[in-house]
Amino acid sequence: MKIALFPGSFDPVTVAHVDILQRSVSLFDKVVIGVGANSTKQAMLPLETRVKILENVFRYDARIEVQAYHGLTVDFCKEIGALYMIRGIRTVSDFEYEKAIAQMNHELDPEIESIFILSNPGYSSISSTIVRDILRHKGDISKFVPPEAMKFL
Repeated sequence: MKIALFPGSFDPVTVAHVDILQRSVSLFDKVVIGVGANSTKQAMLPLETRVKILENVFRYDARIEVQAYHGLTVDFCKEIGALYMIRGIRTVSDFEYEKAIAQMNHELDPEIESIFILSNPGYSSISSTIVRDILRHKGDISKFVPPEAMKFL
């Protein structure tokens, strides 16, 4: 079985995340969305809420599973049997950042392959950071997050 991990903080999940996942799920038998507890970031939404939102957004597809995790992403890959890690790329700076992480992950576990999916041009400016900022200032985020997420935000 080909299992991939799509890791991230998803704080909150955006339509860009949804697009990357929908475009990549057909490549694998199962995709696990790994909601990471990032020790270097102060999350806006509790980990449990982020998991609930993602479960709600992807409830229609049995190939997609949502799990929270702590620690190294490569260790979580081993735990769930994933040999592939999906990463979305919006910009050149994303690529540089993700390339460095992929190379470090390869050093930690050469069996895990990083798969980069380029964002659709219409989504390249959407990030969780920007959505959080709009939300903090009481702006309308409905164009940037999936409709299933709105009731949680």
